[in-house]
Amino acid sequence: MNILVLCTGNSARSILAEAILNRFGDEKLTAFSAGSKPVGAVNPVALKLLESEGHDVSSFRSKSWDEFSAKGAPDLDIVITVCGNAAGETCPLWVGAPITVHWGFPDPASVGGGGNEKFAAFNLVYQALVKNVEALLALDLVSMNTEDLRREMIDIHAGNEPVTF
Repeated sequence: MNILVLCTGNSARSILAEAILNRFGDEKLTAFSAGSKPVGAVNPVALKLLESEGHDVSSFRSKSWDEFSAKGAPDLDIVITVCGNAAGETCPLWVGAPITVHWGFPDPASVGGGGNEKFAAFNLVYQALVKNVEALLALDLVSMNTEDLRREMIDIHAGNEPVTF
């Protein structure tokens, strides 16, 4: 199963989700991330957090969603938007009509203050994404029909406490 996680800049939330999905998904799935208007670099606080959680950050990069609608791109089973801006944007037509859901989170990069406050905000989003991914992977992804899976994914996010900072 291939999952694409979208956010506008592809520098923080979508990168965190890609890392978590790939770590916890093991053999069940492969995750990618992209942005509608990629900023061109991964947020350094996101990289610091991922490294502190034991993720290999060497291959993360900010990239356009155009890569995943181009010829030769992987077939997508699920597309998840993780920020408010990406939820309202017109997405490309994805080959195979994947399930699309929105798991919105506030932007931890927007948190002011010193490094500790910003790192704490990134960590809140990371931990919430872990909960969503764990719940997703507890589902029988192989035998569920697409509408039931979409509904379950919406319920997963709706059932968790909102992230605020």
